[in-house]
Amino acid sequence: MALTPRLDLRQSQSLVMTPQLQQAIKLLALSNLEIESYIAEELEKNPLLDVAGGARETREAEPENDGAAPEPKGSDELLANGAADGDTALDMNTEADVYHHDCPSDMVDSKASDGAEAGSGLDGSLGVSGELVSSGGIGADGAAFENMLSDDVSLQDHLQAQAGEMLSGDAYFIARHLIGHIDDSGYLRGDLTDIAQQLGASPAATEAALEAIQGMEPCGVGARDLSECLAIQARDADRYDPCMSRMINNLDLVARGDWSRLKRMCRVDDEDLMDMIAELRSYDPKPGLKFGGAQAQAVVPDLFVVPRGKGWAIELNTATLPRVLVNRQYYVEMSDGAHDKASKAWLNECLNEASWLVKALDQRQRTIIKVASEIVKQQEGFFRKGVSELKPLTLKNVADAIEMHESTVSRVTSRKYLSCARGMFELKFFFTSGIQSSDGGEAVSAEAVKAAIRNLIDNEDPGKILSDAKLVTLLKTEGFDIARRTVVKYREAMGLGSSVQRRRQRKLEGA
Repeated sequence: MALTPRLDLRQSQSLVMTPQLQQAIKLLALSNLEIESYIAEELEKNPLLDVAGGARETREAEPENDGAAPEPKGSDELLANGAADGDTALDMNTEADVYHHDCPSDMVDSKASDGAEAGSGLDGSLGVSGELVSSGGIGADGAAFENMLSDDVSLQDHLQAQAGEMLSGDAYFIARHLIGHIDDSGYLRGDLTDIAQQLGASPAATEAALEAIQGMEPCGVGARDLSECLAIQARDADRYDPCMSRMINNLDLVARGDWSRLKRMCRVDDEDLMDMIAELRSYDPKPGLKFGGAQAQAVVPDLFVVPRGKGWAIELNTATLPRVLVNRQYYVEMSDGAHDKASKAWLNECLNEASWLVKALDQRQRTIIKVASEIVKQQEGFFRKGVSELKPLTLKNVADAIEMHESTVSRVTSRKYLSCARGMFELKFFFTSGIQSSDGGEAVSAEAVKAAIRNLIDNEDPGKILSDAKLVTLLKTEGFDIARRTVVKYREAMGLGSSVQRRRQRKLEGA
């Protein structure tokens, strides 16, 4: 074999993700609020992108007929092509726009007109009732939920104001720094010795500043652990005697319900012990939460599901999603002034990118509606009767039904929320594993089993706490054939204690 240089011609196949394909995939996984931020960035970069001023677009699906326009390509096909025709007009016809269900409050009024569209069943391609509808923000009919959130004073501001009134000089400087280490629950995070070294202050001065903070409101703030927090509140209530001190220093025994050992350690009888436990329960373990920390953020639904006749209507919420258009008039004006090749090439690139973004956003909405429609169709029992009727469902079931790839369905259902009469639910909530029914019928959803377990525990007799084995027996009578370890797993996932823990909790509640 000769070791000489030579040229070879080889053919190979490779899959290349174009920037446009990457953008389309990214848009599918983003929520409406994230899309809003993404569009704002694109508006800064692309002069040909424009936002319709306050327009809320509603597009109704046209009835099928021989002269109807062909149905748009599916999301998989659009992503597979990975290209857009920049010369294709993408402006939408809004002459037939209809404005309704602009906010969740409109869903209440819609119940009165359910019979107006009888016959809209669960067979729509764009929605359960064949609609692709947008929902705007709260108008004059009601205030938005976000506007109801009060701007409470934060715990940090509250403590800083008290420190300014109570302290001065070095003590005030140290206290201000310590307040910065207090979390939203009211606890001091960080080692006091390390903080003193950072400030160049003596440990005694730092300890004195912390004692001053612990004397501020709310009572219990500035504690380094739960025992110290409860001790501060007990001192403030003038109940910190030696017996209470021993109980606070042995909170693990209180948690385990070891009353006999506590009585010996505290040297009290049953009546005094129950009185001390009642006093302990009246204290706040997280005093800082009384004050507003970070502003509460309401979950904004991406979809609304409302009953419509015998079926359901799926409505897109575009209150936070601006309607993006291509400003072709501005493109013509700029084209007249572009004389060199570089300017024309840049202008054409902006047009192609703007056209692709508009098309990708429109296809994203159609894909979301298509996936949500199938979810509502598969889980109609949940929307009519509740969690007990939730069926096992996987991403593959939905993907096969709508003829899309499973990864596309996964991206569509990621971080998106659906609002209906039963509340707000993430789309992932409707995908649950199945458990075989004890009577040989259809499999039931894991969420339905969890709901049954919670219902049994919530309604159990305080004098006869149900064991896990008893829960298994009762669940079998309701048609759920599951093992004891599965009951334990579901119970712990819901944060429900064992029978021993629940028995102790009932004793504490009755104290």
